[in-house]
Amino acid sequence: MNSEIIAVGSELLLGQIANTNGQFLSQQLAPLGINVYYHTVVGDNKLRLQEAIKQAKKRANLIIITGGLGPTKDDLTKETVAELLNCSLVYHEPSMEQIESFFKNSKRPMTENNKKQALVINTATVLNNDNGMAPGMAIYHEGVHYMLLPGPPKELKPMFINYGQAYLIANLHEQAVIHSRVLRFFGIGEAKLEEVLIDLIEFQSNPTIAPLAGDGEVMLRLTAKHNDKAKALLLLDELEAKIQTRVGKFLYGYDDTSLMKELVNRLLAKKLTIASAESLTGGMFSQELTDFSGVSEVFSSGVVSYSNEMKEKILSVSKNTLAEYGAVSSECAIEMAQGVKKLCETDIGISFTGVAGPNQHEGKNVGTIYIGVALPNGESKSFSLNLSGTRWQIRERTVKFGCYYLLKEL
Repeated sequence: MNSEIIAVGSELLLGQIANTNGQFLSQQLAPLGINVYYHTVVGDNKLRLQEAIKQAKKRANLIIITGGLGPTKDDLTKETVAELLNCSLVYHEPSMEQIESFFKNSKRPMTENNKKQALVINTATVLNNDNGMAPGMAIYHEGVHYMLLPGPPKELKPMFINYGQAYLIANLHEQAVIHSRVLRFFGIGEAKLEEVLIDLIEFQSNPTIAPLAGDGEVMLRLTAKHNDKAKALLLLDELEAKIQTRVGKFLYGYDDTSLMKELVNRLLAKKLTIASAESLTGGMFSQELTDFSGVSEVFSSGVVSYSNEMKEKILSVSKNTLAEYGAVSSECAIEMAQGVKKLCETDIGISFTGVAGPNQHEGKNVGTIYIGVALPNGESKSFSLNLSGTRWQIRERTVKFGCYYLLKEL
């Protein structure tokens, strides 16, 4: 089954809201073995919606349309679909009773146009709306399944999960389902990763490999299609094992995790406490760390020591170190990490110093970075980087590298 998702709403085209429904539906359809080949967004215009549906019919046997089921004049989805399919609209009495009950219980007058929400296509399987008024519907016509869902995500998501999925499963022409696994890598570029795995990528069939890149990381989405989940997972395991032998040292996690999340989990598992000393990152490490619940068990404190004076006064960085090597140096990074570890009485200290730009500092080029770590065993290390990008990108990537290096050390 090949599908197309059509989102209806001029507010989507104007950028007033994001099309999160399309993302959600794609995520839900993949495990059912339904291919999503196109996402279309069209405004509240009957002629353009008709054209979008006609185009979708040429390339999909499942068309899911979201939005346009409400009570106003610009809500025209079901009217347009009914006309294209040469069907009529009829009142769905249970939905009408639900709408009337809502207004009665809320002690608000029910306007005439609200009755419109209870209209459904006469040949449709009705999908109940347990969180709103307008029901959804599913129609099979001339080899194509149509599914109409409300626009508000709080209505669409439970409707699809509770009723839409069951309809699709009952009408699937094949029972094979899709199983995916995302491998997350750091410390290797997208081009290099692809070069190392090029033979696996070029000769893929089942499972498939899709390289993805974003936010300084690289991901591989492995996808297997099989009607037996255990066999599908075995296919994924076998492919991952081949990948691991080549680039396993850069793999840090799976699916929706992140470097910071993995670091928090590692610290919690080992019951290790940490404190941070930040110069160029200005508290970004501490901010991202404290986004996770339960982090208070491991995170003690963060010090933003931007000036050399504060590096000396708060973190006990030696005046001689600053004079001889400068604040942007391996030596300073190590003393910052040691200083914050001692100050906060933690197991680990981590520090960030460098040049985020836009100009040189201490004769060091933009992107010159030093990360220091003071470890539980008393050992201290520094890591140097030469990063490129905007000021924000350099700072963001510096935090990621700090997480990555510390994960490796732990």
